[in-house]
Amino acid sequence: MRYVTIAELSSIIRKNLWKIPHEIDLVVGIPRSGLMVANMIALYLNKRLTDIDTFVNGRVFECGERGKYVKNEEIKKILVVDDSVFSGKSITKAKTKLGDLSGSLEMVFLSPIVTSAGKGFVDIFFEVIDDARFFEWNLFHHSIIENTCFDIDGVLCCDPIEDDDGEKYLSFLTEAKPMFIPTVTIDTLITCRLEKYRKQTEEWLQKNGVSYRHLVMLDFPNKAIRVKWGKHGEFKGDYYKNSDCWLFVESSYSQACIIARVSNKPVICVETNELLHFLPKTKYKRLKGRIRKYMPRTYQLMRRLLSEDKEI
Repeated sequence: MRYVTIAELSSIIRKNLWKIPHEIDLVVGIPRSGLMVANMIALYLNKRLTDIDTFVNGRVFECGERGKYVKNEEIKKILVVDDSVFSGKSITKAKTKLGDLSGSLEMVFLSPIVTSAGKGFVDIFFEVIDDARFFEWNLFHHSIIENTCFDIDGVLCCDPIEDDDGEKYLSFLTEAKPMFIPTVTIDTLITCRLEKYRKQTEEWLQKNGVSYRHLVMLDFPNKAIRVKWGKHGEFKGDYYKNSDCWLFVESSYSQACIIARVSNKPVICVETNELLHFLPKTKYKRLKGRIRKYMPRTYQLMRRLLSEDKEI
């Protein structure tokens, strides 16, 4: 499983700018995600930018000047960009839309990320990813969410500033500011909120348009007992391990590490924006032993950089 962040995408693009013909006059983005990539490329290369529909309708942004347009007649060579190619459907649709202009224009099609099956639809690609992959910019709208466990605080909404297990916390539960609201039905929401707050939690979820199948909460009488118990990551990890879900989205890095270790399944950590994989202890110890024996300097560097929580 591969999780590509916007920062990684930017790095992939920058490293491969040399593959893009410098004589292009215009970068054309395929909405929506392709516009993000097109904008990055246009800014890096200081080229004009537009989207397909705007271009077909004869309007192109001039580079370096806000609100100024140039005529299509000045454009001879365009770069048509999407964020990724899997089946080639979006690229094919774009080619059809631009078909009437193909006689007067030279067109180059680019996608930074493709599959082996998809790379034949573009002229330029930067990286082939055939593993299951999803991106930071569409994670919360991806079909994988239907098989995912979600934390609530720090993911769907902000974390509480104060949890007094009383009136202030009740106010937070009803008025919490939304953060990431998926447009796909979540399989399971699993939270260390107490069961006695189920009603307020369900009302907030409904008010903010969060669709889900299951809501799992902690059945303790009060916050003090929950804090004393303290096994928040283990609680989430055990449920995730015994579920049919493929992914967990967790706010806290420390809890994400525990969830990955307990479940032996991948976890997205919102706090650090990374995908954590668990490495079983037997394999980890074997690998560490080989590195220690054959690459002692690398082993010492690992010891400085990694805490026990990062044995994943």
